[in-house]
Amino acid sequence: MKFKVHSLLIASAMFLVNCSDDIEQQPIEEPGNEAIYPPVETNPANTTYSSAFTGQTRANGVRTQTPYSSTVLSSSLTAPWGITALPDGRLLITQKTGTMRIATNAGALSNPITGIPAVNSTGQGGLLGLCIDPQFSTNRMIYWVFSENVAGGTQTSVAKGKLSTSETTIENPVVIYRANPSSSAGNLHYGGRILFDSTGNLMVSVGERSDLSTRPFAQSVTAAIGKILRITKDGAPAPGNPTFTQSGALPELYSIGHRNPQGIAIHPTTGELWQSEHGPRGGDEINRVLPAKNYGWPTITYGIEYSGAVIGSGIQQQSGMEQPVYYWDPVISPSGMTFYRGNNVPEWQNNLFIGSLSGTHIVRLVIKDNKVTGEERLLINEGQRFRDITQGTDNALYAVTDAGRLYKIQKQ
Repeated sequence: MKFKVHSLLIASAMFLVNCSDDIEQQPIEEPGNEAIYPPVETNPANTTYSSAFTGQTRANGVRTQTPYSSTVLSSSLTAPWGITALPDGRLLITQKTGTMRIATNAGALSNPITGIPAVNSTGQGGLLGLCIDPQFSTNRMIYWVFSENVAGGTQTSVAKGKLSTSETTIENPVVIYRANPSSSAGNLHYGGRILFDSTGNLMVSVGERSDLSTRPFAQSVTAAIGKILRITKDGAPAPGNPTFTQSGALPELYSIGHRNPQGIAIHPTTGELWQSEHGPRGGDEINRVLPAKNYGWPTITYGIEYSGAVIGSGIQQQSGMEQPVYYWDPVISPSGMTFYRGNNVPEWQNNLFIGSLSGTHIVRLVIKDNKVTGEERLLINEGQRFRDITQGTDNALYAVTDAGRLYKIQKQ
């Protein structure tokens, strides 16, 4: 077990939560109680694109003033992908290869939970995001996203099942939704997050499968890939879904124009859906997702092809398409995310925390009036690809990494 303490109040702190600033650097201004520092990103961008508004990228840096600790509870998970808190405080975790585990707050792991329909775990596929039923304490129902082998290739699918009383298997699993079309072009960009909204319906993020042949489907209302979907517990289009005016629009669509959305979370005060999305070479995004809106991919983007070529017409703005609240260039590869609702670290209230894969840190974004006003990088010296993060019933944050670690982050 590893235990670390982090605080700007401790002169001997061994690790910097802001990798690009010197710990002795003085803040450039001090509005209220939070000091403001230069942006945490100091590396050159991949493009010369201009942002649409001030603060859309490279916001001022901030640093947590409250002393907090990070603890490695376990290093024995196998490629964990999703994490959620159970009502009793334990944590339910998906493993990419096709099983789930339950972890105690001390880091003890259950045996793998079996009974889950077969997944295709090649590439970016596998057993992905999960959530539990709002009535889990009585019905023990779990919902998850996975990459499924189907006729014509693979696709992003949604399933549900009941956790047995022995907690060893999933009973009566059933696939409730398949995001068409399937693709045989590759094993990337499944998306894969799922959560319940305030009405008891499911929000699901689906990627556009990456290939040049599938990329245009992100703009098509007749396809379910490259979208945020809203469905019932049985996989039907949810009542009250927005209406898209184009012919043949799928009734389960909530928003369109997404690339590879690997994080979704509900804002604690507004109830609105927010989302993290992988860009190509540059152009990772945070979006405030509103119904029936088009988020632009691949027509507009702040990134370029991995080859260095422009994408499409090389434009970043177009009428009828939404701007990201925030974007990164170079990329950090944002994955699972959560808004902090607890009082364990009061200054984190309503902040957005995001696992960063290629950036190997946890992002903290301070958001005011739907704009990012500050960015901090946590646990960067751990060198981990942070895949998902959630808040526990004890108000601590829990994060999992591709290398199999489970972290607990809380006030010292």
